[in-house]
Amino acid sequence: VYHSSFVDEDGVTKACGCPLLPLKSHVKGPAPVSDQDKIDIVDEAITFFRANVFFRNFDIRSSADKLLIYLTLYINVALKRLEGCRTLAEGTKAIINLGLEKVPVPGEPNFPFPGLFPLPVSQKEAELLRNYLKQIREETSGRLLSVAYRPNGTPNKWWLAFAKRKFMNIIVP
Repeated sequence: VYHSSFVDEDGVTKACGCPLLPLKSHVKGPAPVSDQDKIDIVDEAITFFRANVFFRNFDIRSSADKLLIYLTLYINVALKRLEGCRTLAEGTKAIINLGLEKVPVPGEPNFPFPGLFPLPVSQKEAELLRNYLKQIREETSGRLLSVAYRPNGTPNKWWLAFAKRKFMNIIVP
C-alpha cells in the first residue's frame, strides 16, 4: 500500500478528523492554495490509484491516509462513470454530472466509510467538510480526465480498465 507523504503537519485545519490539505486548485472552496510546482494530495491519489486499488486492507498511518482512501474510492467511482464514455466530451459531461451530486459527510447514510472519520460535532464542521470534499472531488475529476483520455480525446484503456476493480471490497454502483 502506498501511503500519503502528508503526515500530520502543524497548522493544518481539520474537520471531522479529515485534514484540509492545500490544493493546486482553481476551484473555489475552503482548501488552502498550494504552490503549483508542489505535489498535493490529489496528485498522490491519482499517482497511487492503480497500485492501491488492488488492496483489500489499508493500514492508516496518518489522517492524510484517510483522505487518500476517500479519494481512491472517488476515483474508482469516477472511472466507473467514464467507462461507457467514448470521447472526452462525453467523459466531461459524465464527470460534471457526478460533481453535481450531493456530497455525503460522516453520519449521513451514503457516506462510503462510516468509521473512517469521526462524526461532526456541529453543523458548521459538517458543512466545512462537505465543502472541502466537494472542492477536492471537483479538482480530482478535472485532473482524472487528463489521464483517462489521451490528448486526441480517445479513452486511455490503461486507466479505464481499473473501473472494474473493487477497492477494499466496496462495490461501486
